[in-house]
Amino acid sequence: MAYGRERDFLFCSMCGTLLSFNSPEFAECRLCGCKRNAQEIEGKEIRYTITAEDIRRELKIEPFVILESARMEEEKVQRAVVNETCPQCNNSQLEYYTKQLRSADEGQTVFYECPNCRYKYSLNT
Repeated sequence: MAYGRERDFLFCSMCGTLLSFNSPEFAECRLCGCKRNAQEIEGKEIRYTITAEDIRRELKIEPFVILESARMEEEKVQRAVVNETCPQCNNSQLEYYTKQLRSADEGQTVFYECPNCRYKYSLNT
């Protein structure tokens, strides 16, 4: 018996449809009516694997990915204002936020953005 047939014993050999067990003597294809002797299938072990991606696809759930635009919106909400002059347009206030980009024993990186001209720059502290 070929490798493919060993794995496909629950499917119709004519059209590939899943066989239906309406009788203890045979399995029948609902689509084309082809029958297979139940003794060919008896005692075979069935195994399959379902991944998280398969479940999300079946349930029509979007992947858990934060889009860059959503991430930027989140950062805008959390920004504080500091009385610093913008190097680009000389606006008197800048928005800022910090992130730990390097190892924990080093300082944070401060990201500045001008609300007036949207000029951005960062400083490692």
